[in-house]
Amino acid sequence: MSKSCDSVGLRSVMRSVAFLSAGVLAAPLLTGCGSTDEAGRPLARQDIARTARAQVADGGTLRWAVDAVPETLNTFQADADAATTRVAQAVLPSMFRIDAQGRPQRDADYLESAKVVDTEPKQVVLYKLSQQAVWSDGREIGAADFAAQWRALSGKDSAYWTARNAGYERIEKIERGDDDLEVRVTFSRPYADWRSLFSPLYPKDVMGTPDAFNDGARRKLKVSAGPFLVQKVDTKNHQVHLARNPRWWGKPAKLSEITLTAVKRDERASALAAGKIDLAEVDPVTAQRVDGAAGGAAGPPADAVTGSGRAAEQALRAWARAHGLSVAEDTDESKAADKAKDKDKDKDKIGDKAKAEDKDEGKGKGKDSAEDDTKALTDLRKAVARFEQQQKALRAVEVRRSLEPAYTQLALNGETGPLADERVRRAVARALDRAELAELVLKPLRLPAEPVGSHLALAGQDVYADNSGALGGQDAAEARALLADAGWVLGGPVKEKGEKAAGSAGKKAAGLAGKKEDGSEDDDGGYVVGEDDKAPGTTGRGETTRAAGSENARNSARGADGGHRLAQDGTQYRQAHRGGFPGAYAPEGTAAPKGTAAPAGTAGKALAKDGKALSLRFVLPSGPGSESLETVAERITKMLAKVGIRTEITKVPDESYFKDHIASGQYDLALYSWPASAFPATDARPIYAKPQPAADGSLSVEQNYTRVGTDQVDQLFDQALSTLDEGRSRSLLRKADSRIWAAAGSIPLYQRPQLTAVRKNVVNVGAFGFQTPVYEDMGFLKKSVKTPSGQAGSPSASASRK
Repeated sequence: MSKSCDSVGLRSVMRSVAFLSAGVLAAPLLTGCGSTDEAGRPLARQDIARTARAQVADGGTLRWAVDAVPETLNTFQADADAATTRVAQAVLPSMFRIDAQGRPQRDADYLESAKVVDTEPKQVVLYKLSQQAVWSDGREIGAADFAAQWRALSGKDSAYWTARNAGYERIEKIERGDDDLEVRVTFSRPYADWRSLFSPLYPKDVMGTPDAFNDGARRKLKVSAGPFLVQKVDTKNHQVHLARNPRWWGKPAKLSEITLTAVKRDERASALAAGKIDLAEVDPVTAQRVDGAAGGAAGPPADAVTGSGRAAEQALRAWARAHGLSVAEDTDESKAADKAKDKDKDKDKIGDKAKAEDKDEGKGKGKDSAEDDTKALTDLRKAVARFEQQQKALRAVEVRRSLEPAYTQLALNGETGPLADERVRRAVARALDRAELAELVLKPLRLPAEPVGSHLALAGQDVYADNSGALGGQDAAEARALLADAGWVLGGPVKEKGEKAAGSAGKKAAGLAGKKEDGSEDDDGGYVVGEDDKAPGTTGRGETTRAAGSENARNSARGADGGHRLAQDGTQYRQAHRGGFPGAYAPEGTAAPKGTAAPAGTAGKALAKDGKALSLRFVLPSGPGSESLETVAERITKMLAKVGIRTEITKVPDESYFKDHIASGQYDLALYSWPASAFPATDARPIYAKPQPAADGSLSVEQNYTRVGTDQVDQLFDQALSTLDEGRSRSLLRKADSRIWAAAGSIPLYQRPQLTAVRKNVVNVGAFGFQTPVYEDMGFLKKSVKTPSGQAGSPSASASRK
């Protein structure tokens, strides 16, 4: 990864759904490096089995697994998700698409040119549209469509239930140019990210009125202009059917149809093996299973398959667990409980007759127990046989892997408690070995394992530079020195429960730690962020958080409720039915869940201050896809223990992780991800904006769930967004990133793995990395063409029925 000397395809998900004393940084940390390109190249290439169109068969249906059927096909609404974006990419125009470097490029199918033609007195962008670009109803794409989308998203009419309006609020007017193919857009204020607009572009039929915008494109899209069109949204069978667009003027789509099918992530291996789907994003466990099938992994030991008794069952059970096969737990504990109950009964029974009956009953129970063991072993062997059969079927599938355009970060809640002190946050950061954490996740998956060096971009993107030097690397001695400077000393007196701590932490905790909501005494003498047994959406002071209470917060949380996205994916919480950008709200002193003790072996001598031990609540999601987060959290816990920081890891349900904990500030430490945007001046600003007090006394945090921000960072974002000099904008954003690093509110760790299981004869699809997929090139290899594994290409089973 390139180093900085001034040492969030996912763009649309992020933009639709869907990254102090720092102000006195030394000047060398905030200067650019001149003409050298610090962005470098992406750490991992696309892995899509790129194939020439001539070798791809015409026809066939690609069955693509998604988390859920989208609630809306309008990407600008609050409950849009990744499937919404998938559909929009295939059926709607975009003036600019994202390339393999994560940078915007003109889409020549729609746009002959687009450039800034005036800067004084106002910025004017002139779009020249392709002569062939038409909607599926035959009407030309033109200025009327641009103008309708601007009015809907400008934020001036609250009747439009929009989730975002970034950039559109800066437009002053839209006019027809010299002819119908020219569109002139005049801005009231300079806008550096003008290329982010009108991607996707909806027809005026959808954007023209509030009713059409709010309800007209939720389950259907009558007019489109891509290589595919929406044929049917089948909620009963949980599918979205996309068919070839007969009016498409570009390269014709190779596939006849794409069917997006909702499949739970833990059921995707079985669905692939059964031939129900051709393509699915998978977690590391499933990816390793597919890899094992390709390698012809050995089956269970022979004695476990043919033997009998507990030994055979245990051997078979151990093999099953080692290969990721879910099996019922042993029944030893229940049997032991039964024996204990029988023993108690014996004490209550009197006489030889009763004892004789107990003996007979014991024999019966022994017989039943043997029968149970035999049945358990038989059932387990059947499950293993099914598993091995699936493994044979999975040999027709391979894992295509790259790095997702998103990164996982450690978030530090700087609103209250120990982490409100920047020195403590910096100490946490200096205790971490980010390279070790990246290797922990990525090395087993055979992916480049380098820590992320920027909050605002990833390697390969124009804005990227490694600015982590503004904070510094791992240094346990420096971490301890920072903690000592903040007043946290080794072996300091810790007050017994009931005693009130001095200082700001004690004041913050006083109203929460003394009594619980039910009036009982609190049993924790450490720093109290809050409790987990409060009613949803309420704080320790009984106040209602605006983020948790809004309709949009409920919709956005559907990542867990409806399986739309992983719980740890960064989410935008905004008020529904508004045209502005209200953001998320959380009152001061919000609560964090009670935790469980750190893993064994990590406890060191505790640091204390004002009678309080330094202990941080580490909140994690508990659902599918969170296994790697748990592993990372445990390693972080050990790293922090070495400098005297205790942590308590708490797992919470997926459906409450973001809504009730992250957005509401009920955590000290947390792991979650943000997508990397091609337009960070626009998209990253709300993630790092300084929280502002709201009129009702709550704190407006937008998407800055760490509650850490500075005026300087806000100013740098504003300047970067308002300059049309691309080099200056890039330099300003890199300066902003250096200040974000120095404030230590969030610590980027690693780029997330992107693992896609694909049938081997499916080409031009897989792990896309940064690049927007090219839907018209996707398809099945011709039968005469061999796959790299030597298999002949052929359409899917569903294609043969067409």
